[in-house]
Amino acid sequence: MNKANREEFFRRLWEDNPEPKGELNYTNPYTLLVAVALSAQATDIGVNKATEKLFQIVSTPQDMLDLGEAGLKEHIKTIGLYNSKAKNVIKAAQMLVDNHEGIVPNNQAALEKLPGVGRKTANVVRNIAWAVPTIAVDTHIFRVGNRTGLAKGKTPLEVEKKLIKAVPKTYMLHAHHWLILHGRYICKARKPECGQCKVYDLCAYKAKTV
Repeated sequence: MNKANREEFFRRLWEDNPEPKGELNYTNPYTLLVAVALSAQATDIGVNKATEKLFQIVSTPQDMLDLGEAGLKEHIKTIGLYNSKAKNVIKAAQMLVDNHEGIVPNNQAALEKLPGVGRKTANVVRNIAWAVPTIAVDTHIFRVGNRTGLAKGKTPLEVEKKLIKAVPKTYMLHAHHWLILHGRYICKARKPECGQCKVYDLCAYKAKTV
């Protein structure tokens, strides 16, 4: 996709949704970190249901440690892989207390050292919590990047690096949300809703549906 089309691509997404928001519920950077970590291989809706009562009693890493692994499991047992996720959340809470005075650091490397927190999760947290212009490549963004021709790559990291270069700086802050929402609701994996697409004519996908 050439520069002019990339500019128009994001201009239209901005025009359609000027202030895109993530769909996970949270109360502060810590609960955001927990929610994003729990959302791996799970739906945002499912995570929100599980954390509704959890976040009424947990707002800090110390709160999480006080709740304990068994208590956490009771809240998140409806989420896939909840056993391993609970262990990671508790270990991460302990590391935050021991190494960061219970505060979630706005630092990519430090976040990635936390159990259960990979590059994607760290990018999401920094983008939402501190308005850092990061791109977190999940399955939706990976698909949209490749399908549209916006940023083709064989790995999420490759797509991320290409998107950082491809997205106009004006739109960088919200690009992550626009692309996720576009992939989730319009550019779907099995049957894209091309007839509802705002960027239909800019897309390089050959098997478009109407």
